[in-house]
Amino acid sequence: MFDFLSNKLTEVFGKLRGSAVLKESDVDMALREIRLALLDADVSLEVAKTFISKVKEKAIGQEVIRSVSPAQMVIKIVHDQLVELLGERVEPKIAGRPHKILLVGLQGAGKTTTAAKLAHYWAGMAKKVLLCSADIYRPAAMEQLQILSTKIAGANFYDEGLGQSSVEKIINGAMSKSTEYDVFIIDTAGRLQIDDMKMAELQTINNIVQADEILLVADMMTGQEALSIASAFSSKLPVTGVILTRADGDARGGVALSMREVTGCPIRFIGTGEQLDSLSIFDAERMAGRLLGMGDVVALVEKARQAFSQQETEKAAQLLQSGNFTLDDFVHQMEKMSTMGGLKTIVKMLPQGQKINSMMEQVGVSDKTIAHHIAIVRSMTAKERANHKLLNGSRRKRIALGSGTSVQQVNQLIKQYESMCKFFRQIQSGGFMKSIASLMKGRVK
Repeated sequence: MFDFLSNKLTEVFGKLRGSAVLKESDVDMALREIRLALLDADVSLEVAKTFISKVKEKAIGQEVIRSVSPAQMVIKIVHDQLVELLGERVEPKIAGRPHKILLVGLQGAGKTTTAAKLAHYWAGMAKKVLLCSADIYRPAAMEQLQILSTKIAGANFYDEGLGQSSVEKIINGAMSKSTEYDVFIIDTAGRLQIDDMKMAELQTINNIVQADEILLVADMMTGQEALSIASAFSSKLPVTGVILTRADGDARGGVALSMREVTGCPIRFIGTGEQLDSLSIFDAERMAGRLLGMGDVVALVEKARQAFSQQETEKAAQLLQSGNFTLDDFVHQMEKMSTMGGLKTIVKMLPQGQKINSMMEQVGVSDKTIAHHIAIVRSMTAKERANHKLLNGSRRKRIALGSGTSVQQVNQLIKQYESMCKFFRQIQSGGFMKSIASLMKGRVK
């Protein structure tokens, strides 16, 4: 989502870092480029102007220009201002039992899926969750949420509302059942556009429910339109927070920077995929770091914890230390990497991740390469995977044919696997720093 803006900002700061002495004119030039980058990324004009004005006020001071590292000081000022603009992280809390959450937004924004993701989140916190659909207009909308609810341990769906044509009856019925639960989530009908009749329906629902939270679900892919939608909803309803969906798409990311300013509400969650666990608490510090090319190591660690159990991690470490790391183990690690979002996603979370990804593309390392490696190993016999020394020329030709790759690609995989094994053997023998130096040069001696 933020690749476009992150790349632009990284370019600007790259120029600043190249200057040993920073003049006021350098800062002015950088701020002009940042302003253009913000506008290109769908940040609203007013928000961009205010942002640049605040940064300039702090960055032009003599203590910044004359500091030991002026470029770093300017970057820190921009970082802090981004955090202020995005808003503080809001930890989800339960107010009473049940804690009532009303989801609103336009049709197609992803409300139904988001309702299920929220249920998955709270169920993961050991809370009993009741899901209710008040969408009597979209065909199979209720059935969709009912099916999703069956995938969530600890969540139930109010199925007495199925087939009902009265929103008020559905809500009143669900309310009577909700007292048995910790969290009550209501999915409402989407609107193709803002109209008085549909907004009145939402107000009626809220009058019955008296929601603890009214969360606006907004699609990042709609760009600037999401801001006008957010403004319209917040003017009619007491919206308490925003959930941004499709953050894994090709949106330019500026909507997130403008949303809090437009609605006056914090961004609570951000959706990064279709899976039930692809909903994260929005964290301004981490988001600002990603925008400025500082990575998001915290998110990387969280993904690793989800993909690898403690037992798997310990087993992998033991295998590496013992030197008994087979091709089966090698491909298992690559498959786990795919469940974490793939190589490209993982590298983006590292500092200067965009730059590293560009370097990998230049040398032909990609998620496609990993997919080929997995196919190659899966085309080997059990004996070959246990002992790669068996792989003579004829066996490699057979494997290449079976995996739809070339002998050259098979050779490349074996070479990478042998390099990894040598690297960990050198660590065992005390040659750690030598191994690191060799890896940095792209080879293991």
